[in-house]
Order: sequence, then structure tokens, then C-alpha cells
Amino acid sequence: MYLLGFDVGSSSVKACLLDAQSGRIPASATSPATELPIHAPQPGWAQQDPEVWWKHIKLAAAQLRTAAPQAFTAVKAMGIAYQMHGLVAVNAQGRVLRPAIIWCDSRAVEVGNAAAKTLGEAACLKELYNLPGNFTASKLAWVKQNEPEIYRQIDKIMLPGDYIAYRLTGEIATTISGLSEGILWNFRRHQPAQMLLDHYDINAAFLPELCPTFGVQGELTASAAKELGLPSGIPLTYRAGDQPNNAFSLRALQPGDIAATAGTSGVVYGVTDQGHPDPASRVNIFAHVNHERNQPRLGVLLCVNGTGILNSWLKHNVMDAGEDYPAMNELAAAAPIGADGLLVFPYGNGAERTLGNRNMGASFYGLNFNIHRRGHLLRAAQEGIVFALNYGLEIMQNMGITPKRICAGRANMFLSPLFAQTFASLTGAPVELYRTDGAQGAARGAGMGGAIFATMDDAFIGLDAFDVIQPNEHMAQSYRDIYPRWRDKLENMLANK
Repeated sequence: MYLLGFDVGSSSVKACLLDAQSGRIPASATSPATELPIHAPQPGWAQQDPEVWWKHIKLAAAQLRTAAPQAFTAVKAMGIAYQMHGLVAVNAQGRVLRPAIIWCDSRAVEVGNAAAKTLGEAACLKELYNLPGNFTASKLAWVKQNEPEIYRQIDKIMLPGDYIAYRLTGEIATTISGLSEGILWNFRRHQPAQMLLDHYDINAAFLPELCPTFGVQGELTASAAKELGLPSGIPLTYRAGDQPNNAFSLRALQPGDIAATAGTSGVVYGVTDQGHPDPASRVNIFAHVNHERNQPRLGVLLCVNGTGILNSWLKHNVMDAGEDYPAMNELAAAAPIGADGLLVFPYGNGAERTLGNRNMGASFYGLNFNIHRRGHLLRAAQEGIVFALNYGLEIMQNMGITPKRICAGRANMFLSPLFAQTFASLTGAPVELYRTDGAQGAARGAGMGGAIFATMDDAFIGLDAFDVIQPNEHMAQSYRDIYPRWRDKLENMLANK
């Protein structure tokens, strides 16, 4: 018995087949081999054609069909993970009216800021747990203000994953978790965010019907089955945004569980049962995949834009040709803890939400030409990334989140033993490393939603931490002295910005 998972990102579509009895992965696929283009007709804009996502769904499915034909035709349920916060608008015939406005598009920032000012930040945080910001609701308001001829044709709006589900099943639906990521869910009233819809004068009928995160959401149509090479009637039984799904794929489901990623940007996603928003909205709260009204499970998300991109910059501008990331990690590990006083602030990839949407730029502090060598710079960079993530974690701790376990996929910065050890030692929580990804999470979610797994524990068959990094007391003691100096310097820079 096999499960099929798709992860529809802005850079590629990933897919995998999962054996529900063993947790084995007989085949996985990525399409395209290079990154998908993101169109920017104006500075700060970011758009993609939803038809391109569907094209690469089909191409990824074809790879699976070639690699594991018997497993592919024995699929019993499907799941979807997808890039969050996007906007897809369709007319009454289901035709896409304009390119999707995706997560990294910033055109609606001022629209959201104006809404927060008019509605009152306190009221927004009380009801929505977030400010309207640059999320899906504000993007739709931007279309209403700037593209009225398109707005008049809208019948339904969807998130990227909702659109793929529609292409698979012919059903237009979304989840509570999905509405929350668009700031379209009122947590206090447990209903769509009418206060924000009224402010933007948006018709609530634009919102899709609700479906469960785990559960039958439709069945593969005959036409979609023909395009994918699958039997028709396979149920779609799970969908979730990429960060909630990433946490699910790492079994981060209960209060105190933390899921971390450290690719180009770094994300820490903490699970809580308490709705206590950050007053400055420096982190965001969404409904987690297992959220229920009477048993809340909320995902608190912080993002640091300048994470792996700093390491990449160092590789291309400091290292010699042919020197790779493992060599950089060895040089960094050979330098002393604290890099002999060198501090790095990794904020060189745009405005940072954890810093109140300030664009600080990256900086190096305490550089001594007589002491510091490449190894010092490389270590200080890895430490600075961990410090920046921990600075966001402190915001989350002030919201009542106490890290009990931190889990991460063995990828990107977590390929560095030094980075993982620094993260565990500074936070004081063990770091569990797993071999998994978003497509695997979507497949496991499909098994849970399709009642193929009897319990949530069963859904994680075959998923075991291959390494657990315990805090190092010597490092922890050193960082108890070094990190406060880093934080004080950052806050001084913020005060003078």
C-alpha cells in the first residue's frame, strides 16, 4: 500500500512515494532540475503562473511512474504541501485570472499597514493573532484597488495548494490552517476573519468551503488521472502549507516541539497551545495541522532571511575555487569558540521581521587584522546565524513557548556539525536530525487523513532520528557570555537605525 506526496514550492515541485507499511521511500522526484522562474514585473513583485506548478506536478509524477511503476499504480491516498501566503484568483469557470501573487511579493505591505492602523493593532492581534501584513487577504485587497477589471471577475480565491487540489479533484476548498496563513481566520470567534473582509470590502463568498486538514477532500478526477497516469478515484486526504507541513514531517505536533530549517533563510516553527501574540508582530501565529477549537495547536513562525545565503556569500567571495562547504565547516570548527571576539550579524538579505521589518544590512564587528583569519570569519558567521535565530526564539519564549525538543532535517546549515552543536548548546535543547522532506510529510499526512494509519504515531513509521545533538556544557557556558554581547550590540544598532 503506497501513499503519494507532492510539495509545491516556488523553486520546484517535489514528489515521493511512501510505503505505508514500512515507511520506505521507493521513489522520489524533483521537477524542474533547475529553479522555477519567479517573475518580477516591478521591483518587489513576485509572480508565478499556476499552470507551471501543474506542469511540474505532471513531470514529477512521470518520474515516479518510471522509477517505481508498480508502487505508483498502487497509490491509495494523496497529500499536498505548498508554498504559503500566495493568491490564486479564478472566475466562475475555474479559469485563472492573473498570475499568482506568491509569498515573497511585497506589493501589499502598505495595504496591510493601513488596515492595521485603521482597525487597531490591538484588535487585530486579539482576533486574528497577527497584523494583516503582506499576507493573502492584503494581496487580494491590492488586486481590488489596482486591478478592478480582474477583481470584478473573481468567483473564488485560493492558496497555491488549494489550486493544485482543485486541479486534482475539481473541488475548490481550503482549511482553517490555510485561512490562518492568509490572515483570513478569526481565532477568537473560530470563523473567517469578517472584520478584515469588511474593512477591505471583500465578499466573503470568495473564500472556498472549509475541509479538514486530515480527511477526504475530494477524489482524483478521470481527466487529472489521465494526465498523471494514475487510476481515477484516489482520495486527496491532506494539505498544508510548507512550514506547518515541515513541522509535521518532523513530528513536531505538541507544545514545546520546535522545527527548524536553515536554508537560504532560516525558519523556527514552534508549537504552542496558547494564543499570546507578540505585541510587535515580529513572529506570526498560524493554525497548526492538528489544531482544533477545543484543543488548540498553534504554530509560531519566525524567519531570519540571512541564513544559508551568508554561508553561500562567504563561499563565493572568501573561499578559493574548489573549496566546498565541508572544507568551510572544518575551518570554522578549528577556530576558537567566539572567534576571538569577532561578531557577525547576518542581516544582509532584506528587511527582517524579527527586527521590526528593518533592513539592517549584514555587519562584522570587532574584526582585528592581526588576529582574525578565514576560520574566524567562518565560525563567527555560523555563530551569528545561530544567535539571530536564538534572538527570535527569545521572542517566542516571551510568548510562552519553552523549547522541549528541536528537530530538523539534515540539510543546508544543519549539515555542519558545528552549526548543529552551536544551536543545541545555545538553546539548551537537544537537536534531533532526520532524513525527511516536505513531500514525505505530505505522503504521511495523506495516510493519516485517509485512515490508513490508525494513530498519529503510526504515521511516522520508519522515521527515526539518525542523530541527536546534545548541548555541550563548555560551549553553553561560553555562549552565556558571548551571546549577550552580540544581543546588546544588535539592540544598540537597532536603536540608532
